[in-house]
Amino acid sequence: LFGGRSYMPSTQRTTEKWNSVADCLPHVFLVDFEFGCATSYILPELQDGLSFHVSIARNDTIYILGGHSLASNIRPANLYRIRVDLPLGTPAVNCTVLPGGISVSSAIVTQTNNDEFVIVGGYQLENQKRMVCSIVSLGDNRIEISEMETPDWTPDIKHSKIWFGSNMGNGTVFLGIPGDNKQAMSEAFYFYMLRCSEDNSSEEQKIVSNSQTSTEDAGDSTPFEDSEEFCFSAEAISFDGDDEFDTYNEDDEDDESVTGYWITCSPTCDVDINTWVPFYSTELNKPAMIYCSHGDGHWVHAQCMDL
Repeated sequence: LFGGRSYMPSTQRTTEKWNSVADCLPHVFLVDFEFGCATSYILPELQDGLSFHVSIARNDTIYILGGHSLASNIRPANLYRIRVDLPLGTPAVNCTVLPGGISVSSAIVTQTNNDEFVIVGGYQLENQKRMVCSIVSLGDNRIEISEMETPDWTPDIKHSKIWFGSNMGNGTVFLGIPGDNKQAMSEAFYFYMLRCSEDNSSEEQKIVSNSQTSTEDAGDSTPFEDSEEFCFSAEAISFDGDDEFDTYNEDDEDDESVTGYWITCSPTCDVDINTWVPFYSTELNKPAMIYCSHGDGHWVHAQCMDL
């Protein structure tokens, strides 16, 4: 464990800065899960605490790149290599400062193969996103960092001041940006999937694509019951009762008092027109439903299926 932030000690707090935070001391913690203990190490190469850095591990070696120093408000181009040796007795933790680091904070790392990673997103300044992506290649006692072809970012991503996301594995990154706050629904977000994978036709060529998968207004979004993505065939739950209670009738759309949305879809169904409240963000004034193709087919409530 390394880096992060913590609240200032209570003895140093004031009324105006009671919730102020500071970078954690530059200690490296080695955690032993077998015996449930942790040991801290002070390494002379690590002089400052860092937050929001990027870390990549391979076998017994961890590489730390970038990061943000709260004390100096800079994102230095750091590159540290920390090696952990576990001989009989006391573990040994060694740190080496390497050249060729990158200045970035809050970036996302995704792994494309055993020895290759891609760094996506993050910030190079407080109000400036890092729009380039970096390829990190690891080998025995070596690391190489190079820029890859810049993705064809959409105008929404280019003009947004902030972005966030997470690694989805297999070279795929999930990105999100806030929607236009001038819209009626300011909480709307845009979400994208960025794929960094190898083209089967050429081992050296990379394919990077992004696609928008959300709408500007959640009221215009496709409801659960109309999405083909949520049609499935399930054998896990058996339903009792006559099929006439499990049949959705489109003719009843205008009269929600008798519409198929208020059916008893399963023995454990507790959806009641008089007590029902929205369970998902897509449920506006009626419960979300999905079509189960088991048997003759029937509609069931999404929340009754724990979806």
